[in-house]
Amino acid sequence: GWVPVYLMFLLICNFRSSVCQALVLEIGETVQILEKTEGKSSSYVHLKKSTVSNRGLCETVVPLEDPIITETTSTLQEWGVLWKQLYVKHKVDLFHKLRHVMNELIDLRRQLIQGHLAQDQTREIKRHITVRLDWGNEHLGLDLVPRKEFEMVDQDHISVSELYKLCSSSVRSQGDNMRQRHGDGCQVPVQHHLFINLKSFTYNTISEDADVFFSLYDTRDNKQISEKFMVRLNKNGGPKNPEKVDRLCALFTDLSSKDLKRDLYIVTHVIRTGRMLLNDSKKGLPHVQYRRPYGCAVLAMSDVFHTITDLKEEKDFVLKVYTCNNENEWFQIHENIIRKSSTKYSAPSTNYGLIISLQLLRGELDQIRRENQAVFSRALAITRKLGFPDVIMPGDTRNDLYLTLERGDFERGGKSVQKNIEVTVYVLYADGDTLKDCISLGSGEPNTSEHRSFVLYHNNSPRWSEMIKLPIPIDRFRGSHLRFEFRHCSTKDKGEKKLFGFSFTPLMREDGTTLSDESHELYVYKCDENTTFSNQGLYLSMPCCKEDFNSCPNLPSTLPFQRNPKETFWVSTQLCSTKLTQNVDLLALLNWKAHPDKVLDILGQLRHINGEEIVKFLRDVLDTLFCLLDDNTDKYGPLVFQSLVFIINLLRDSRFYHFRPVMEAYIQNHFAGALAYKELIRCLKWYMDRSAEVVRQDHIQEAMRALEYLLKFIVQSRILYSRATCGMEEELFRASIQELFQSIRFVLSLDSRSSETLVFTQAALLNSFPDIFDELLQMFTVQEVAEYVRGTLGSMPSTVDIGQSMDVVKLQSIARTVESRLFFFPESRSILLPVVLHHIHLHLRQQRELLICSGILTSIFSIINTSAMESSVQEEVEMMVESLLDVLLQTLLSIMSKSQSLETARGQRCPQCTAEITGEYVSTLLSLLRQMTEVHFHHLLNNFHSKEELKEFLLKIFCVFRNLMKLTIFPRDWSVMRLLTSHVIVVTTQYLSPALHKNFSEADFDFKVWNSFFSLTVLYINQPSLQLEPLTQAKRKKVLDKYGDMRVMMAYELFSMWQKLGENKPHFIPGMMGPFLGVTLVPQSEVRNIMIPIFHDMMDWEQRQNGNFKLVEAELMDKLESMVSDGKGDGNHRELFGLLLLEKIEQETWRETGISFVTSVTRLMERLLDYRECMKGDEMENKKIGGSSNLMNFYKSEMNKEEMYIRYIHKLCDLHLQAEDYTESAFTLLLYWELLHWEDRPLREFLHYPTQSEWQRKEGLSRKVLHYFNKGKCWEYGISLCRELAFQYETLYDYQSLSWIRKMEAAYYDNIIEQQRIEPEFFRMGFYGRKFPFFLRNKEFVCRGYDYERLEDFQQRMLGEFPQAIAMQHPNQPDDALLQSDAQYLQIYAVTPVSDITDVPQLERVPERIKSFYRINNVTRFHYDRPFHKGPKDRENEFRSLWIERTTLILSRPLPGISRWAEVERRELVEVSPLENAIYVVENKTQELRTLISQYQHRQHHGNINPLSMLLNGVIDAAVNGGIARYQEAFFDKEYINSQPEDTERIAQLNDLMQEQVHILGVGLAVHEKLVHPEMRPLHKKLIDQFHMMRQSLYVVQQGLPAGYTGVNSPRGILTTHSHMSPESVRLIHRHSPMNLQGSIRQSSSSLSSHTSSEAGGNLVILTDGLMGEPPEDTAHMQVGLTCTHTHTQPSPSSSSLSSIRSTSSQIINSAPSSARGHFLMHFDAFHHQNSDPPPALPIRSLRKSPLHPIPGSPTSPQSALGGSNSTLSGSASSGVSSLSESNFGGQYPDPPVRNDAMEPVPSHLWTPEEYLDSPYLHIHYSGPEAESLDQVRPFHYRNPVSHLHPHSHPHDSLPPVSFPSAALM
Repeated sequence: GWVPVYLMFLLICNFRSSVCQALVLEIGETVQILEKTEGKSSSYVHLKKSTVSNRGLCETVVPLEDPIITETTSTLQEWGVLWKQLYVKHKVDLFHKLRHVMNELIDLRRQLIQGHLAQDQTREIKRHITVRLDWGNEHLGLDLVPRKEFEMVDQDHISVSELYKLCSSSVRSQGDNMRQRHGDGCQVPVQHHLFINLKSFTYNTISEDADVFFSLYDTRDNKQISEKFMVRLNKNGGPKNPEKVDRLCALFTDLSSKDLKRDLYIVTHVIRTGRMLLNDSKKGLPHVQYRRPYGCAVLAMSDVFHTITDLKEEKDFVLKVYTCNNENEWFQIHENIIRKSSTKYSAPSTNYGLIISLQLLRGELDQIRRENQAVFSRALAITRKLGFPDVIMPGDTRNDLYLTLERGDFERGGKSVQKNIEVTVYVLYADGDTLKDCISLGSGEPNTSEHRSFVLYHNNSPRWSEMIKLPIPIDRFRGSHLRFEFRHCSTKDKGEKKLFGFSFTPLMREDGTTLSDESHELYVYKCDENTTFSNQGLYLSMPCCKEDFNSCPNLPSTLPFQRNPKETFWVSTQLCSTKLTQNVDLLALLNWKAHPDKVLDILGQLRHINGEEIVKFLRDVLDTLFCLLDDNTDKYGPLVFQSLVFIINLLRDSRFYHFRPVMEAYIQNHFAGALAYKELIRCLKWYMDRSAEVVRQDHIQEAMRALEYLLKFIVQSRILYSRATCGMEEELFRASIQELFQSIRFVLSLDSRSSETLVFTQAALLNSFPDIFDELLQMFTVQEVAEYVRGTLGSMPSTVDIGQSMDVVKLQSIARTVESRLFFFPESRSILLPVVLHHIHLHLRQQRELLICSGILTSIFSIINTSAMESSVQEEVEMMVESLLDVLLQTLLSIMSKSQSLETARGQRCPQCTAEITGEYVSTLLSLLRQMTEVHFHHLLNNFHSKEELKEFLLKIFCVFRNLMKLTIFPRDWSVMRLLTSHVIVVTTQYLSPALHKNFSEADFDFKVWNSFFSLTVLYINQPSLQLEPLTQAKRKKVLDKYGDMRVMMAYELFSMWQKLGENKPHFIPGMMGPFLGVTLVPQSEVRNIMIPIFHDMMDWEQRQNGNFKLVEAELMDKLESMVSDGKGDGNHRELFGLLLLEKIEQETWRETGISFVTSVTRLMERLLDYRECMKGDEMENKKIGGSSNLMNFYKSEMNKEEMYIRYIHKLCDLHLQAEDYTESAFTLLLYWELLHWEDRPLREFLHYPTQSEWQRKEGLSRKVLHYFNKGKCWEYGISLCRELAFQYETLYDYQSLSWIRKMEAAYYDNIIEQQRIEPEFFRMGFYGRKFPFFLRNKEFVCRGYDYERLEDFQQRMLGEFPQAIAMQHPNQPDDALLQSDAQYLQIYAVTPVSDITDVPQLERVPERIKSFYRINNVTRFHYDRPFHKGPKDRENEFRSLWIERTTLILSRPLPGISRWAEVERRELVEVSPLENAIYVVENKTQELRTLISQYQHRQHHGNINPLSMLLNGVIDAAVNGGIARYQEAFFDKEYINSQPEDTERIAQLNDLMQEQVHILGVGLAVHEKLVHPEMRPLHKKLIDQFHMMRQSLYVVQQGLPAGYTGVNSPRGILTTHSHMSPESVRLIHRHSPMNLQGSIRQSSSSLSSHTSSEAGGNLVILTDGLMGEPPEDTAHMQVGLTCTHTHTQPSPSSSSLSSIRSTSSQIINSAPSSARGHFLMHFDAFHHQNSDPPPALPIRSLRKSPLHPIPGSPTSPQSALGGSNSTLSGSASSGVSSLSESNFGGQYPDPPVRNDAMEPVPSHLWTPEEYLDSPYLHIHYSGPEAESLDQVRPFHYRNPVSHLHPHSHPHDSLPPVSFPSAALM
């Protein structure tokens, strides 16, 4: 059966079941089990016990495990997702760090789950886990987790103030691994310990055993500060004790932070053991061993500490060992090395020495021992500091005497050389026995019973400075003495050591004090080798030193040993003992009974005893003091009291802080002064009462500081007395305490402003006062103690009467009172709270000491929150509301206003206005509001005396709430605090809104309060912290489960209050339109459903009042733009807005205008959303420009909002400038220019324009537009604007500006003639599908490409801008399904501009450089072609049936314009016949030839002839192999001519064009011959031969044309079929070439000369460089313009020739100009008088381009073009498109260089001066000074920038001047 359970399981393996009802589960997921059946658990899961909270629909299952394990699990799951994203975002460093931290967390979590840890280990692991969790959350931008004792806090169980404190402390402690310390604020110094490990000692000169000593040395004080660490090494450098291999390590302990800042060095001395001299030549081991100095090494610790401070492992260092040059200097060799006195020591010959590793450890030794067990397991030698550490622990027992053998002075003793002296040290007890193992040379080696010093060679005044430690047991210290024996070490054969003297000193003096810490000069007594010291009493009776001698006046005349007065021996001692003292006064105090008459003097001397000595004998000293007090209270009382105060204050020192427990243990367990309390109270009271009179109050202040322990003694004494007497004298005791408190109040009530000493007394009393509460609670009830405290606190003067320093102390005392145990009792709180609140109220009202006040309030709320269930709490909250709420609001407003003004001023930061104070008071206010119930709010609102007071309160609290949301009080990652703040605000608002409605509605309506309320609600709903949509699903669920959606709660409150406004609603129309609109833009559907109907309400009220709602409409439109620009709103809002309002409007009488309004708003929003989407940072410029122009046009055409229109004009202009589209920038600014007039009307400051007149602004705009037209090289547009400005300047007689503008106009003319401009290509784009922005959706545009941009480049760019788009591979129009699809389809192909200037006959005479501009500018029509076969395909010659479908696109505006894009307005479709297409193709290729040949004539390719070779080869070879011939076969066939009589003219035109092409090819070959490289001559010969074949084939066709056919009908004809050339025909020829065909034909070296034609009729005339003639007189005058085009091997329309290509009927034929290498517009300067070269010998052709350009990548794309020597006609239809194959010419040819020089004709030697003088060309000039030829200047239309052309009159030409009209400016 099924049994209900409360379990959860964790998946340990993925689960897939074949049962359809089963869950599909992934590893790591958790599932709650509601019921289970009997049987085994699945192997897929791990069962965990759990508990369920919030039972019901939203219940939460929590596993029953340590909360930190649960948190770690959920955090790791959250990090796992973000961790992968880091990799995707290329944040590699953080990715690897986080992975490392996650692995650490998994390991730490595993250790916690296993549970095999001690309590302190568990705590340490939790600390490590939380440090890592906080680090990861911070670096991943996740929320801060407030913690208490390593666990997440439940915000429901603590006050808001406490939560704020925890958040603040979490921020401060992130990354800080220091554990929290508890105590009363006395900071304990951190101990440091230096670990040292000797790894090796490499030396090559000793070869003897050695002792190595390490110690720490302070160079500033020139003294050793630590014991020595000793290592014994054998002669090979290894440890002498084999067990110590890899265990030569020590720990130098108890280093303080101060020590680390000293100039410390590690000093190492090396003492060898062996021969006297190393270079001794004697073989074998010496039978006597000497300890001899060898070398020294030092290491500066300043660098070392910096290196190893943060290391977790050891770091190696190498120490060089230096030897001493003179043994007399051995005692200071380390100082010499440190000082670098290099003359006194020798450096080693190699870099051998000591290798040590160091590590710095922190903390107490026990803790380090636990944390570094591996270190301590290596036989670690603990090496202590000399003297006591900074912190003396009570249990630290030590009894060490440090003895230093300083120096000696000895006689030579009749020897010729000085002695080698060795000192032997013994420690002997009183009975004469040597104390065993009481001498230590250093830690790391066992103690010895005697010590032999090292020997200095031949030195009678040796200086050893050798320190040893004497760890003598305390019980053996008294009576023990030291004996020093001096021996001379002979270096002769025997090597004997001869005793010659001794010294001695007792360790303890007669008075019981030990040997003082100083240098001692000892007497040296004579003796010899036979002397025995069996009876030490013999010499102990003798004086050991001078002081001893002086203290023994009655010495016997004969002594057992004779002193040598010339010999002395110095030693120094330092005692470090917790049991022995060197202080005479301390001993006198402890033994006071021996000298009772000196007690008063002894007590007086106590203050001068060293603190270390007192704490060592603390218990003994206290016993003595209270013994004295019992002995004679009246006599010793005051002095004992003073001594007690001194000792108590001594324990306040951080060095002795750890002795406070010793003091407390003494009071509790050892103190026996049952009568002491009376005298202590009396003395204490006497001190306090004297404070008003005494000038010097040091002793009074010390007594006040000792108050805590004095009370402890008093209370304990009373308890002992009461216990002994069964409670006698209880009333007297109570009365004395009462009097004591009266004295305390008296001290505090004194006016201290005039006495600085009194201030310190009061401060000392207040600081100590809270510490006595716990003692008093032992003797009195809680209420009694509370009354005492209340009276004391109440006696303090108010803030007005005392200085600021006392203010602080007073508040600190109150703060500690609130934190004391006393305040936790409800019965004491009811007594103390009023006086505490009174003081805080006074401070808050005066804005003083705000930080301390907030701390007090935090403590109060913390206590109240934990006691929330008690009934007394409600009264306490009521008390706090009455006392604090209003002043808290006032304080917060003051703080916030200061913060804002400081932020604005950026001035000096005021401590009162920091974020910390603001956060403290916000949390305090929230704590109070959170504690308030409905009853509290009811009392609060009913207690106001008037509506004015209530209004003021509501305005204050609403203002504070608004500031909470506007100012960043809490950091972004404090979401816990932010959400809690929002919750408190919404609940408080719900309590306050009824009072607002009740008191300020209808007749009592108050706009200010209502407006404040609405502003608050709007701000609240828009808070970033409440926007749940960006949150992860888990976090969103967590917030909703705890608080619900607080935006909805506030929206209901807002709607409810709006409805309650009634007749007062118009006060908020249209003012609240914007704020309410902002609320509806919040992405929460329920909020939108609540708020959008309010707009209907507003429209209705506006309609009622004004008969329309224009105000509402205007306000809504304005606000909508700014809000959507700020990122608010979405498509869902647009739809909902329209839907809800239209539904409401349906029933209204004003339905039509309402629907129109709603439609306008939704349309505007649609465009605004598109604009915002386009303006995103990563979007491309084109999309941004499109969105801007779309919105700009909408504001102008539909909204009629001029200001917004102008704003977007400038935004669009800025986007163009960023993209360097200067022409578009100019056209965009002209839109604003057109809105302005040449008037003096003043204009206000707007955007970046200053206040100025309209004329000035328009002039400034004109100049800016001219600048942009100039940068965009559109000088023609600028010229008209120049004239407009010139007219204005002339009207104002501003000749200076007029001169400037005329010069600019002239410069523009020069630029047109001289500078090159690149022709862009144009592309048609179709955007299909609903996923495109509104302004692009299902529309088509034509775009002006960038310079050199080809179709492939453009396609890639557009697909880059729309990465989701799918490129359409066909040109067909899309169907409806594709238009409505939820996708993006992009259709792109090239189009050709169709210019209007082709209809202007005068342009035939205008230079090509000028004409080319008009062909591609101000164009509104573009076309593209598609080839197809009409009817059956002609299989013999496909050209006969190949038709072209030409589509013309008409744009809504010309290009260029305000954007590179223009929308297609409509299409036109025409069909082009095969013959017309042939004419078009041949004409284009002819033009291309003409252009390129002209460039080579004018040497514009600098010797690179490849492009010309390829082009000629392509055309000639194609023609030979079928190109032109196929056209001839198709259209010159008699059958075709007869069947198509209407095409006769066109056939003639085609014939003329083909023959013209032949002529141009001839010229080209002539140019080619001049330039061709010798290596390419074979190619040139081949071209000549093929050209002859081509000409012959064309001649054959000519012969076959019907009788009566003439080419003269065609204006382009160059060849004629007449038998003889008529003058007309000659003249016609001459129009195309300056060569006279009637002249005699001169032979030349050209291979073409053999092909010159005869005069026979119908013969083809070939023009070569061997033909020259005289020009006829009546030749026409002409100016020729050429365009050079280069192509890639890609199919390109401008490279069209006549070869065949493969194509299908669906293939697009595109007529865009090529951009493969750009179009270099050149010009002839033949019309300039000064030019000495005649014009080129080429016929004039207007530039025409091929209509064919397929989409790249199309499967039907033609693979070859009409050029190329191998091209042949295929059976399929040919479109006539060609491209030059480069395979024969070594790849692509380079860009042609830019040239501005005049073009050169066929070789100049063909011309004579006479020919030039009678040049047939008309010299055309631009607008000159002729007044009669200038029309009156009129406003210009910037769409038709045309210069007025005025040709000079010519004797042979009567043509009228060419003039293009200007149109009026719009």
